[in-house]
Amino acid sequence: MKYILGMDTSCYTTSVALVDLDGNVLLNRQIPLEVELGQRGLQQSKALFQHLHRLPDIASEIVRVIDPKNELAAVCATCRPRPVEGSYMPVFMVSHLTGQAFASMLGIPYYSVSHQESHIQAGIFSAGGPYSQRFLAIHLSGGTSELLKVTDRGTAFEIEIIGATQDLHAGQFVDRVGVAMGLPFPAGAYLEELARKGKDGYVTIPFSVKGLTISFSGPEAHAHRLLAQGIDKEDVAMAVYNCLVNTLERWILNAMDNLDMDTKDVLLVGGVASSAILRQKLVDRLKKRDEAIRLYFADPLLSRDNAVGTALLGLKLYKGVPPMLK
Repeated sequence: MKYILGMDTSCYTTSVALVDLDGNVLLNRQIPLEVELGQRGLQQSKALFQHLHRLPDIASEIVRVIDPKNELAAVCATCRPRPVEGSYMPVFMVSHLTGQAFASMLGIPYYSVSHQESHIQAGIFSAGGPYSQRFLAIHLSGGTSELLKVTDRGTAFEIEIIGATQDLHAGQFVDRVGVAMGLPFPAGAYLEELARKGKDGYVTIPFSVKGLTISFSGPEAHAHRLLAQGIDKEDVAMAVYNCLVNTLERWILNAMDNLDMDTKDVLLVGGVASSAILRQKLVDRLKKRDEAIRLYFADPLLSRDNAVGTALLGLKLYKGVPPMLK
């Protein structure tokens, strides 16, 4: 059996994956980087340092499940945040250069893709669609909050940013409020756990959507004011998720009203989109507004940073998959 190795070294996760030539996942490892309690992130240099120190363990893990010399067909790694000229972030140099070294040493093909394309591929794979050639995607994380028009070109995705935040990203909103509550970083899972204990609708955080531009700096400031007023953390946590849902609902509806699209398929990826509260509330809201809108959520594990999408894109490149026809 032959396999494709995928590697992704993002701002907060070291990821490696193996898929066979039929697209079945053999290995998926997502190792969060360590962030000190009370901190709201990592400098690129510190993140890169942690990625480098994990390379021996990653190599050992790959060797435990396959024989790279005889079973590895190709290596694919992320090399930049987005598939556009000039897109660059130091952390991705670890996956890119390590992937090149692995492939060169084994005498097999090496492919490089973008982190955002990897998210979209993992999303389509785990959500069971969309499989149309053109669709909308929302990438919500600590470093990205973008509304995208996506065209499937077979071995790559053509991505156009049609909406974005004008200040904070959705993940920054969640993390800053969570860290202010004393939660670990990244705070999403811990904040959602608190939200489940809160009173839905007891307090509200205003949302900001102007056309296809969103904002989270105002909502963040409002959340801090609620905490300063002594509002229970659980109730503020629920208000944060309601604000996110309100933002996404209006954002998607504005896109449908203003864009000439032949599809109403929307794929949601990124760490923030892994929230079960957000998913259920958004589905319920949009079902009442426009039943033709179809939401596709990546599996929570593959909504976060991962290398499964990277390996699957490598499989497409290895096979030379043609573009979608519809």
